[in-house]
This record gives sequence, C-alpha cells and structure tokens, in this order.
Amino acid sequence: MDWSFWDVLWTTFVIFVWAMFLVILINVLIDLFRSRDLNGWMKAIWVVILVVLPLLGVLIYLIARGGGMQERATEARDRDVEQLKQMVGSPASPTGQIAEAKKLLDSGAIDQAEYEALKAKALA
Repeated sequence: MDWSFWDVLWTTFVIFVWAMFLVILINVLIDLFRSRDLNGWMKAIWVVILVVLPLLGVLIYLIARGGGMQERATEARDRDVEQLKQMVGSPASPTGQIAEAKKLLDSGAIDQAEYEALKAKALA
C-alpha cells in the first residue's frame, strides 16, 4: 500500500480521536460507579446505554451528569487521602501524643515513669 502524507496524517488523527474517546468513556464509567446518588438499576441502565450506543451515551451522560463529575472525583480523592493517612499514620501533634500516653497510663499499660518519658519525648 502506498501511503501519502495525508493518509498518515488522517490515520494519526483517527487514532488520536479513538484514544480520546476511550479515555472519556473510561472516565464516565468510573464516575458512574463512583456516584452515590444513583441506585444499582440506574447504573445498569447507564451501562447498557454506554455499551449499545457508546458515542451517544457518552454525550448524553456528559450533558446530564457532567456537572457533578469533578465534585465526585474530588470527594473520592479526599476519601482516598484520608484512608491513606489512616493506613500510614500521620504524625500526631505533641498534644495528641501526650493524650495517647495518658490513655495508656490510665489503662495500666504503662507506668508513671514510662508516661513521663513519652511526655518528654513528645515535648522535645
């Protein structure tokens, strides 16, 4: 096959548009399943629309629900950050460390000397 410059340019453009559409479709599906205001049946109906009529379905979804996509993405990111902070453990303030040490002292897990050592370490 003899490819001209315009054939290559057109093919590149078509591939770019197809890849862009797939990225948008994936983002719509992620947003659809992230959404808490839709019940399971509505999500299933949206998925059927997106599978049967992908281009039209994506356009309808973006018109109907596109305004809230950023808010839902931000909420999901904030939940993920909080969950990560809980898993990793954020550095506690000296007040929080002393309060935790006081709880351990009150429960009998540590003695007064250990409490004082933890308190001095938190204040250092």
